[in-house]
Amino acid sequence: MMFVTLPVTDLDRAVAFHTAIGGTVNPAFTDHNAACIVIEEDHNYFMLVTRDFFQTFTDLPIGDNAKNPAVAISLFYDSREEVDAVAGKALAAGGTEPRPASDYGFMYQRGIADPDGNQVEFGWMDPKAAAEGPAAYAAEHQA
Repeated sequence: MMFVTLPVTDLDRAVAFHTAIGGTVNPAFTDHNAACIVIEEDHNYFMLVTRDFFQTFTDLPIGDNAKNPAVAISLFYDSREEVDAVAGKALAAGGTEPRPASDYGFMYQRGIADPDGNQVEFGWMDPKAAAEGPAAYAAEHQA
């Protein structure tokens, strides 16, 4: 099980973005300070928390992810088409795509910044490459 906690400037806007890309809200862990977004049932969650509430977790200053990203979150899908579909939903929900898609043959990724500047990578990886590494994919696909 993994929780990724993201500070946000507008909780409602952040919830709208993350539900638009397929997450669902777990109301048991959602209030005026935070929203629990289920990414994969019983496994992976985003905790979207207001910046003021996030500040109670640390004595260090909170950075601005739109200017100085510190982490990229990667969500992988079963096909390139699914990656494009979810990236399209993310863009329609207020995300931006600062760079073009990356296509490595064995892996395809699109990086989207959510409205707070958090980097979310949507990707696909060939199953053989995922299991055995990119060299195994390359060997299988050489002419």
